[in-house]
Amino acid sequence: MNGAPQSGTTGRNHVYRLRVFYEDTDVGGVVYYANYLKFAERARTEWLRACGISQRALAAESGNVFAVRRVEADFIAPAHLDDELEIRTTVLDHGGARFAMGQIIGRGAEDLVRLKVWIACVNAKGRATRIPEPVAGLLASEPGG
Repeated sequence: MNGAPQSGTTGRNHVYRLRVFYEDTDVGGVVYYANYLKFAERARTEWLRACGISQRALAAESGNVFAVRRVEADFIAPAHLDDELEIRTTVLDHGGARFAMGQIIGRGAEDLVRLKVWIACVNAKGRATRIPEPVAGLLASEPGG
């Protein structure tokens, strides 16, 4: 794997791959805990992109955006400088204005971080609003949805 992030869809699960860079770590070469949230955000964005959905276009057309409402994180083991990581993303649940994603950040067969992320769809005033098509249709077609 080269240094560029890679993304792919296997069935209905999305996989995003990246390498840990120096900027992601502390002086000891261990990934700083908040960076796992950045990695997960990138993976969710790439999941949408792999499904043909641009968040920028969606916001321009509907005026709605997605905001993280809640995160549960289990930090199991650390990632280190130069590790190749894989972020596996799947839909766990969805409703009219929100959905939940499960994400596992791993190195090879080892799970490093397990996340459950609740996402809300909000309008320009920051109020919850219905998830626009085509995202609602995509969520409904997912196995957890």
